[in-house]
Amino acid sequence: MSWGTELWDQFDNLEKHTQWGIDILEKYIKFVKERTEIELSYAKQLRNLSKKYQPKKNSKEEEEYKYTSCKAFISTLNEMNDYAGQHEVISENMASQIIVDLARYVQELKQERKSNFHDGRKAQQHIETCWKQLESSKRRFERDCKEADRAQQYFEKMDADINVTKADVEKARQQAQIRHQMAEDSKADYSSILQKFNHEQHEYYHTHIPNIFQKIQEMEERRIVRMGESMKTYAEVDRQVIPIIGKCLDGIVKAAESIDQKNDSQLVIEAYKSGFEPPGDIEFEDYTQPMKRTVSDNSLSNSRGEGKPDLKFGGKSKGKLWPFIKKNKGATPEDFSNLPPEQRRKKLQQKVDELNKEIQKEMDQRDAITKMKDVYLKNPQMGDPASLDHKLAEVSQNIEKLRLETQKFEAWLAEVEGRLPARNEQARRQSGLYDSQNPPTVNNCAQDRESPDGSYTEEQSQESEVKVLATDFDDEFDDEEPLPAIGTCKALYTFEGQNEGTISVVEGETLYVIEEDKGDGWTRIRRNEDEEGYVPTSYVEVCLDKNAKDS
Repeated sequence: MSWGTELWDQFDNLEKHTQWGIDILEKYIKFVKERTEIELSYAKQLRNLSKKYQPKKNSKEEEEYKYTSCKAFISTLNEMNDYAGQHEVISENMASQIIVDLARYVQELKQERKSNFHDGRKAQQHIETCWKQLESSKRRFERDCKEADRAQQYFEKMDADINVTKADVEKARQQAQIRHQMAEDSKADYSSILQKFNHEQHEYYHTHIPNIFQKIQEMEERRIVRMGESMKTYAEVDRQVIPIIGKCLDGIVKAAESIDQKNDSQLVIEAYKSGFEPPGDIEFEDYTQPMKRTVSDNSLSNSRGEGKPDLKFGGKSKGKLWPFIKKNKGATPEDFSNLPPEQRRKKLQQKVDELNKEIQKEMDQRDAITKMKDVYLKNPQMGDPASLDHKLAEVSQNIEKLRLETQKFEAWLAEVEGRLPARNEQARRQSGLYDSQNPPTVNNCAQDRESPDGSYTEEQSQESEVKVLATDFDDEFDDEEPLPAIGTCKALYTFEGQNEGTISVVEGETLYVIEEDKGDGWTRIRRNEDEEGYVPTSYVEVCLDKNAKDS
């Protein structure tokens, strides 16, 4: 089965068929491209859906997600986010393994097809030229034969006429001979061209065309095989992510199985438990006896303040809040004294934790400024160390304020937990004066902590001096070509790069890393093609690409 022998006379149809094959391949490429766009769109919608139902940070909704059922829901959202990532993987793999590969192959196929049919047309033109030469020699031979016949007839006529001179007869005879010789030459030429044409025609139909058509057939068969392989790849790309998608679904099932209704019920108790004891029995007051009635200590009037309260909690003269007594809806006191004991303890503990986090953040920033000051001392060309003193003093002052605030809330917390003697109302009111008192001397990396017996101790954290090697940054910016990005980084603090070679960043900003810290405390980053420079390494959180790490 060969196109060269079976389809020797179907040059035009083969040209149309091979063009149709390329069109089919391009249509398949378009189909896969639209599939990748659908996958990306679907993944984006899944991610947006997962993000939409994620609890907002630092909100009441986030606190509600401590229940196992809500945690399972969060796990489901996270798994759906990973699920969306697999559809992005499908899109990326189809684009790289099918679309890019086939697009390049189509260009090669078009070039090969063009070359083959060019050779075919060239062979056609050559055989047509040989045919025209044959026709021309044939007509010339026919014309010369007719001219020779006419010259012979004229000679015979002149030779038979007795009135014609001998010279005229001789002239006619010579002319007839000339015409006869020309006919013989034309005959020989026609015979030679005919033999040549037959040879060329045999080569054309039995050698040239079969070879060209065989190449076209092989080209077309390779196109068919390539399209089949692409379809297998199309299915394999989907198949590769099935195990990971299965793990995502298994994660959802595992999250659902982790739901513990008893645990959630206990969390409800912990969330709303007041810490009070239920009211006791109300004593019978006999109105038939003419005696002065006394109000029982555990009557409701006691809780309303109609008698001298006997029960005290933590030394506070507050009445018990029963479920059927309206609570005060005024402004929330700073010490959360309007809340039941258990809820108050939780609020105070939460406030202490928040303050400790803020203190740690300020201390990290102070360490970063101190490190940058050391760099300036080692490398004066980078900046003036004295310019950081004001910022350093401001951060230290903030730390001291936060510590005083923490001490205040820790004292209230200790009071609730019974670790400190109760303070009277006047002392509580005076607690707001802490911030106005003169702060003591600020110690480096010191943080107050409360000891179990209620006293306060101060822990001095050791700071090691960071020695920064001097580096000439001028040579770093003489590169003719921009350095490639080796990762990304996120600014932890705002840095104002006012000196040559540095770049300003805003807290939370994401940038590209083009050079790691070489031990001098600086990292080279880029915002865009025109903006790049150095920032203190301690001011950013660096995430390098795997390829960059391996290299």
